[in-house]
Order: sequence, then structure tokens, then C-alpha cells
Amino acid sequence: MQIWPGQSYPMGATFDGSGTNFALFSEVAERVELCLIDDDGAERRVEITEVDAYVWHVYLPSVQAGQRYGFRVHGPYDPAAGHRCDPSKLLLDPYAKAIAGMASNHPSLYSYDFEDPKARNTEDSGEHTMHSVVVSPFFDWGNDHPPAHEYHDTVIYEAHVKGLTMLHPDIDEDIRGSYVAMGHPAIIDHLKELGITAVELMPVHQFVQDGHLVEKGMRNYWGYNTIGFFAPHNEYAHAGELGQQVQEFKQMVKNLHEADIEVILDVVYNHTAEGNQMGPTLCFRGIDNAAYYRLVEEDKAHYYDTTGTGNSLLMRTPHVLQLIMDSLRYWVTEMHVDGFRFDLASTLARELHEVDRLSAFFDIIQQDPVISQVKLIAEPWDLGEGGYQVGGFPPLWSEWNGKYRDTVRDFHRSEPGTIGEFTSRLAGSSDLYQHTGRTPIASINFVTAHDGFTLRDLVSYNDRHNEDNGEGGKDGESHNRSWNSGVEGPSEDPEVLDLRLRRMKNLMATLLLSQGVPMLLHGDEMGRTQKGNNNTYCQDNELAWMDWELNPYQMEMLWFTQQMITLRKDHPIFRRRRFLQGVVRDGADSSLADVVWIGTDGALMTEGDWQDPHNKCLAMFLNGSAIPEPNLRGERIVDESALVMFNASGNPVDFTLPSAEHGTQWKVELGTGGTIDVGDVLEAGQTISRPAHSLLILLRPPLQEEQGEDAAVLRENREDQGEIRPIRA
Repeated sequence: MQIWPGQSYPMGATFDGSGTNFALFSEVAERVELCLIDDDGAERRVEITEVDAYVWHVYLPSVQAGQRYGFRVHGPYDPAAGHRCDPSKLLLDPYAKAIAGMASNHPSLYSYDFEDPKARNTEDSGEHTMHSVVVSPFFDWGNDHPPAHEYHDTVIYEAHVKGLTMLHPDIDEDIRGSYVAMGHPAIIDHLKELGITAVELMPVHQFVQDGHLVEKGMRNYWGYNTIGFFAPHNEYAHAGELGQQVQEFKQMVKNLHEADIEVILDVVYNHTAEGNQMGPTLCFRGIDNAAYYRLVEEDKAHYYDTTGTGNSLLMRTPHVLQLIMDSLRYWVTEMHVDGFRFDLASTLARELHEVDRLSAFFDIIQQDPVISQVKLIAEPWDLGEGGYQVGGFPPLWSEWNGKYRDTVRDFHRSEPGTIGEFTSRLAGSSDLYQHTGRTPIASINFVTAHDGFTLRDLVSYNDRHNEDNGEGGKDGESHNRSWNSGVEGPSEDPEVLDLRLRRMKNLMATLLLSQGVPMLLHGDEMGRTQKGNNNTYCQDNELAWMDWELNPYQMEMLWFTQQMITLRKDHPIFRRRRFLQGVVRDGADSSLADVVWIGTDGALMTEGDWQDPHNKCLAMFLNGSAIPEPNLRGERIVDESALVMFNASGNPVDFTLPSAEHGTQWKVELGTGGTIDVGDVLEAGQTISRPAHSLLILLRPPLQEEQGEDAAVLRENREDQGEIRPIRA
């Protein structure tokens, strides 16, 4: 075998069409061996002699794509000093573009003896660990380009590659649960018919099956246990794991882009699958433990953990920052993804122990010409002190708005004293984001996500039912802000089922009527249940997978969600680019404020209405003639105005429509409660009764068009296309 010196950049294994360059960073290493693994598992070791600025490198002209490899790093093993080099452990390349196999829970993966943790274990791990794979970078992208969706027009769909596709009847069984299935026409057609503009995929970076779950016969379903930040997870590949997962992932992205759907990745850069000091040595720990991980200053044998998973990456070191930035750029430039959602993002911001909004990580993101131009979404909390940072991220970022979730849940389960905060969340949460110069797109609005109840379970259970997880039902969140609608769990009572459907519709409608960016959990559009389990992280089975066989209630929920997304798409008043201010806007074609909050008597809400803890009803007037900002083509936006009536109480309530200055006539667009027909026309000052737990959406043309036919023609055309069907609102 010919051995050439190679280059120290780029990091990882780079196949150039002829041979492969290998580069590995380790400041603490004394020797590094590159290990080439053949089909029988036999290992050939190549001593790496070239090192520049702590990067060990070599070029092998004979190594082609598909070659499995790993590293053995010789250096100090001194846990008390933070060093854990162990050449008996075959290590993954931190920059591996693909990974083959799955780590077992074999004792050889650990550098200590299970019976005596203070004793060293030097058993070779080569036969029991995962292998890095050399990957060909070549792929025919054709004319692929990112979908051109403005952020405020985005509707995000949080999805699990396996869970969404595993039971779909129109997908061949042998490809279900794979990237191929995710890019299948059956899935894409569903997303298009629903009106989704972006899928947010739960972790697809290579992750590890946790040993304690495997021992219980379970699996890591969610995937928040990353070991490879460049490698698509190999268990989602259909054709193989020696680079096929990369090709299949790229084809999935290409297919989704052709359907005008963006791809956002849920990424876990805050920790790795190696866990705490009792975890396995798979990669970073054995390469340069002190450079990659945050250690307890007073006791470097232990890890500083703000994630609840055992370790946290050390964001202050240049090579960790480089690793993350190289990973992000790789997924954008080579894999063509359109954005990222950062799990436990507060951990990324910690310089020492405090969350710093201007930490090195955010500074680097801000100035990066590639990453700064894609969608960046933070989960703005972690488990450390001061880790809850909703509203605390820099201007470039959007955030999962946990306060939106909590407030909307409370309002729609009739909690007292929530109406004031509910209107703030409905209007885009300017109280959280405006002070940093951000706009409504900073708020990723959601009512449900993978972690917690599904929408159907939110209205069907008071308590979590996690017994299947094997932790005594004590895992998961206990305070869910849910209400079971009168019966815990499954029910055959038509009144209970009707109430649950109505409440699901109310929550979905609120989400899609709110300013900001809505995010739906996959399956909520069709009332998916997890039977009350709000922590399905280990349920890789039918409990967590999407069941595509729908009953009439689920079909009705799916239709309603489609109509709500269409309504949002058709009307800019529900997705404004600037915050509502409750004032008459300069340059507006109206003397009315952009948003007006109206009581059930048709008059403006009074201080008493706002302060009354038992007030659970109001109407929101959105002025379609008060949208001052132009669209991207410089055109002034004029829209129909909307009046949305919320009755979150348990009783029927009379609502009086506001005075004629807000609109002389209103047409019923959509609603819940079944007392008024869609298409009915209501007059200013008219009083109507709205059922308990109901919502009603009324529209009127812009004032200058009230005598014209443009709005009527628009609505008739939509009716002719089957986009609106007569229902009881």
C-alpha cells in the first residue's frame, strides 16, 4: 500500500475520485493509527506520522468509497486530569460522512471494569463498535434549488422519518421507515395537500441505541443521542450503510425540493452519545476528552452536564466550534438542507456556566455567509441553572415558543386569568421578541411536539400513561396543561368524542391564526394518539408510529386542518411580517387599528374585561386594510379583514358583532360548534349564540371593495375548486 503525507484540511476522510485523505484532530495524542477494516472485519493499521497544528493526516491512493475505517489514539489515560486515551478502543472519525453498524453494550466498549470501575479494561472493542465509512461526494443534483418560501409564509411539520412512513399503506413494506419512504410520492402528496412548506425532521444524524434500552428490549426512537454529526443515521437507509444512506438522504431532499417543501433538521450539538464518566468510549472521549467535553473544574474525572444526558460539548474550544460549523455547512452545501432546529440550544450558548446571548457560537453563526442565511431555530432551554431563555436569543434566530404552547393550552382548557397573555401569544409575542429587533417570525408557535402529548391525547387525558416505558410511569412531564373532556382515555360517548374533536379544531385553528410561524406535530392533522404516553422516546413501534387508517372523526380533523392552512395561505393578515401594534398604522387605508380586541358585547375590551379571571371569551378584529409593509415585489398588501370569536368557557355565550365601522356585513368562513352555516352573512351589531368551547372565523372584503365583486368572485372560485365545503360552524 502506498502511503502519502496528505493534507491537514479538510478534516475527516475526503475521497477525491482517486484516493482518500484522512485528517484527525487530537492535541493530546502521542501516536495515531488509521485502521482499515475489510469485509471480514480484519483490521489493517497504518501509522500516521504527519501532524500539523495537532491535526494528524495521511493520504492513501488505494482507498476508495465504501471503505470502512477507524482510529486508535495512543496517549495519556488519566481521568483525574481529564484524559481518557485508550488505544484498545477502535474510534469513530468525528467527521465521518457515513457510519456502519451499531454499537452494542459489550464490556469492551468501556475503559473500566464493570465489576470494579476503578480497574482499567483494555479489552479490544473492534468487533463490537461502529465503523466510519469513506463516502463518495458525487451526486446528480440536477436543477435542485432551495424552495423560495418567505419565513412568515412557512408552515412547519415536525416529522419522524420512520414514524411517519412505517405504516403507510401506499408505500412498499420493504422501504417503509427509510429516507426513500420519506421522499415517496405518497408522503409528499399528503404534505402538499395539507399545505406544508417545510418538514422538520427529528434527528437524522447518526445516533446510538442506548445500552440500558437495548437490555430492556427497547430502542432509542427519537434519536437525541448523536455520535456522528456528518453522517445520516444508517438505520433509516434502505439499500445499505456503506454510503447508501448518504445517496438516499440526498434523493429524499431532492424529491421534497421538487415539491417545493423545505427540509429542516433537528440537530443535537449540545452533547454526544458517550454519556458521563461511566459511558462507552466510541469517539471523542478517546481522541481528546478534555478538548471536546466540558469537565468539572474541581474534578476533571466528571462531566459538567446541562443536558441531562451525561455530558456537554465544550463550546469554548476552537476545534469543537469548527466541528459544529463544518457540520452545519456540510448539511447545507453538500446535503442541501434548508435550516436547523437546535436541541437544548441554551447549552450551546454557555461560555462557562451562564447562558450568554453573545457567546462565541452565536458570533460565529452571525458572520458565517452560509449558515446565517438558512432558517435557524432554537429550543431555548436546557436543564442547567438559568437555562430557560425564551426570548433571549440573538436577532438572527427563531425560537420554539414554550410560552405560546403553555398559554394556548391553558386558555382552551378554561384556566382562569389567561386571556391577557393569550392575546399576546395570538398577536405574535412581541413582548418576548420585539426588544431585540426581531419580527413575528422569531416565534415558532406550537401546541404539541414530539416531547409530550399529541393533540388528540391533549384533549383525551388528564395524566400521562407511560407505563410501557418501563419506568413505573414516572418518566415524562407530569404537568401537561391538558383536559380529558370528561373521560380519561378512550371513550365511545358521542358527546365526549364531539367535544374532543371540537377542542382539537380550536387548538389547531388558534395555531394557524396566530402571528408567527406555526409548527404542527406529524399526525395531529388527523388526530393521532399515543394512548396517553407523553414520552415515547423508547417506543419504536405502533404506539408511536403514524396510523393512516382514519375513522370519520379523524377524516373531519384532516379536512379542517387543510382548510385552516389554506385560509392562512390566502390571507396575509394571519402571517404579517411586522408585529401588530393595536394602533392606526401610518399609510393604512383605514382609520381603525391593525388589531382590536372586542368583548362579547361588541364593544372594545375594558380594563375590567382584561382583569376578570373568569372572562374566557373575546373577539379579535384583524384589519386587512392596515398592512403597511409591501411584499417582496414592492406591492401594497390589502386583504379581507377578519373577526375571530373565541369561547373557551364551558357554557354557550352570546356574542354581539361590533359596530358598522368595523364592517357592515361578515361572512362565515370556518368555525367549530355546529350552529351556523359556512357562507352565512351576519350583520354589524347582530347577536349570535356560540356554543361552549367553540371558535368562529368571519371575513369581510376590504372597505374600498365592499360594493365590488372581487372578494365574492375569489370566494366563489375557491368554492368551485372544492376548497370550501358547506359545514356547520
